[in-house]
Amino acid sequence: MTIAAPAGALPASFRPKQRLGFNTRVSFNDEAGPAQGLRDGIALFKHAEQLGYQSGWAYQRHFDHYLSSPLPFFAAAGQHTRRITLGSAVIPMRYQDPILLAEAAGTTDLLIDGRLELAISTGANGAFDAVFGTVDTDARTEAKRRQARFLAAIAGDVLHTVIEPGQGAPEGAELRVTPHSPTLRARIRQGSASLSSAVQAAELGIGLISGTVLHDQAEGETFGQYQARIIETFRATWRKTWATEPPPVAVAASILVGTTAELREKYAAYDFERRTKGIAASRPKGALEPANPPTGILISPVFQGTPDQVIEAVFNDPGLAAADELVLFLPPAFGLAENMRLLTDLAETVAPILGWSPAAAP
Repeated sequence: MTIAAPAGALPASFRPKQRLGFNTRVSFNDEAGPAQGLRDGIALFKHAEQLGYQSGWAYQRHFDHYLSSPLPFFAAAGQHTRRITLGSAVIPMRYQDPILLAEAAGTTDLLIDGRLELAISTGANGAFDAVFGTVDTDARTEAKRRQARFLAAIAGDVLHTVIEPGQGAPEGAELRVTPHSPTLRARIRQGSASLSSAVQAAELGIGLISGTVLHDQAEGETFGQYQARIIETFRATWRKTWATEPPPVAVAASILVGTTAELREKYAAYDFERRTKGIAASRPKGALEPANPPTGILISPVFQGTPDQVIEAVFNDPGLAAADELVLFLPPAFGLAENMRLLTDLAETVAPILGWSPAAAP
């Protein structure tokens, strides 16, 4: 049953939520296999669209029981949906060829009628250098170089002027990425886990999405406090750089509404696992066990309980209060039915109180 939001219910410091989204890893287990996991992922996007969700996001993870190549998945999911945006959260640029990614992104965006939203990251992760190849610079510097090249490519910039003709390109031809989607660059975001990445996003003129892991926080600062500071830094830098209002900011969080005692018990168990195991929590059967996480990082809290308890917790969290869009982070080990229930209960009991209105049916 949908709860109607009473007039004047939003706290003064709480921004009404313009959009509601979800983030799935499109995971699979050893029993059902990857094909079933991909089909379940498409079914989840269809269900979210029917509920009025404005966005759906998928996480990229290589060499494990999760989605490794988001763009083909989005091209397929886009044929089963009509309105919901489809986004990556996030694609690490260190392991991407920027021109090939730009070509694939442009093709996908045109196939799904301009609904692609790519969140990219430039975090320093060199774990797969032996597979993707080493570079002369450090991982973060290389990721930023590839990010700049990718942004130029999707903007339609000239990438090269042909000197030696060949492959159908005459001398003097200006090479640009094709097919070109002219509005795609406006839908690129930075996956931000720190103040520096928020500044970087604003200076590049791309949007921001903040996830479930942060680093470089001040001593004693909570996750929500630091996340709110990251968001405000992004907005202040954007206004200073571009003299315009910044685009909406999205925040991913585990907001698990327990509408029954059984569900509340399940979500409390996930909360405990997340607090004790961190990023190693909730893995599908057969998935790799992560190594010990680096020290000094913050893991986002799980907002779970009755609808009223979840509403109060969201209102009181500085990071969620500062966001324009809430993105429900789905536990990776949950199956399709469990995730559909999470989407439904959030949309029907809590999100309307937060100022959200479902999108019109396609």
